[in-house]
Amino acid sequence: MTAISLFRARVAAVAASCLVSLTAFAAVPADLAAAIDGPQRSAENRARDGFRHPGEMLAFFGIQPTMTVVELSPGGGWFTEILAPYLREKGKLIVAAYPGDVPGEDGAYYRKSRAAFNAKMAGSPAVYDRVDVTDFLAPDQLAIAAPGTADMVLTFRNVHNWVSGDKNEEKVFAAAFRALKPGGVLGVEEHRTPLPVTREEIYKNGYVPESFVVDAATKAGFVLEAKSEINANPADTHDYPEGVWTLPPGLALGDKDRAKYIAIGESDRMTLRFRKPAQ
Repeated sequence: MTAISLFRARVAAVAASCLVSLTAFAAVPADLAAAIDGPQRSAENRARDGFRHPGEMLAFFGIQPTMTVVELSPGGGWFTEILAPYLREKGKLIVAAYPGDVPGEDGAYYRKSRAAFNAKMAGSPAVYDRVDVTDFLAPDQLAIAAPGTADMVLTFRNVHNWVSGDKNEEKVFAAAFRALKPGGVLGVEEHRTPLPVTREEIYKNGYVPESFVVDAATKAGFVLEAKSEINANPADTHDYPEGVWTLPPGLALGDKDRAKYIAIGESDRMTLRFRKPAQ
């Protein structure tokens, strides 16, 4: 490639990165809707669909049943309940979960989380027997999938957990970039704040500026392709005594002002689609 053609390619890439679309809510394909309506989902998880919009969000990310998809930090498996049956026959779900062997008192949370997730998988083999589970804990355990094998990496409300270390969020996005095929998608949902906040405040309160996420993903090599407001909540004021966990489903203040926080609903969240360049 000549110097002139290289320059033109870089200009085209920059121009493309500026053409970020604010995407309307995507229609939910029938097969995805069937997975969301399936009997494998708990009543507790179903009750949150009106806040979490799983079908519209996954459709916005562009998921297809033939894809290899990595889900980062599944928690209790809220989205795993949908992704596992949806990808079971034609695709592959890889869940990057907390390791079950983190030593010491500090590792108790991770061990408990992994044990609960393993029990969930073992309890419904007809749903989860084809799910691959890898160990994931920033900054050291980042081999979430074999390099260049995933079509999509998804993270739901996890970025705030990665800022406690030395820019762990950049390390995680770099790991996602490595795992993806050229042209693959990184889908991010995260609690959002328009307020200026420090890293310490992000970790403490759970709210993240959208620019923080975009910067971290861009440094890893991703291009921001589109945004969706499917998870926006204009009633969220982003300034609660116990951070985002003051709101449902956590309701960290218990009965104090409970009706007020239930009326606000779940957090205001960004929903971003990034792409690993094809070349």
